[in-house]
Amino acid sequence: MIDIGDKAPRLSGTIDDGTTLALSDLRGSHCLVYFYPRDNTPGCTNEALAFRDRYAQFRRHDCAIVGVSRDSVASHARFRARHALPFALLADTDERWCEAFAVLGEKTLYGRKTIGVIRSSFLIDPAGVLVAQWRKVKVPGHADAVLERLAQS
Repeated sequence: MIDIGDKAPRLSGTIDDGTTLALSDLRGSHCLVYFYPRDNTPGCTNEALAFRDRYAQFRRHDCAIVGVSRDSVASHARFRARHALPFALLADTDERWCEAFAVLGEKTLYGRKTIGVIRSSFLIDPAGVLVAQWRKVKVPGHADAVLERLAQS
């Protein structure tokens, strides 16, 4: 499992516009990688909108944002367009990103146990080092908490 002080894993994947994004492409600025369970669900939509609405503040701190879920590129493209999200959404259909950041875990939905994405966020500094992490995120206030931590960097 990745922990504070570790170098970010060497990962790449396909984003919502069909192009490839490598985590190393974002070196030189801060990067928030946030994992969420599913496009167009209430909690995931609210989280994306919170980051969208504060996007200018993240950019003032020279911080890129990348949302990651196991949904398809097409699903991400629709979700991003529908909500005018100004940041990329990465389709982790093979779960390499989820495994590298250890965000998969047992969840119960309607009494049924499944393995799913545990809502989590990771702040990576310009040198590619993990400087903060939030696991089992509750959406209300989360974007503000990330901005507060970012202001300390």
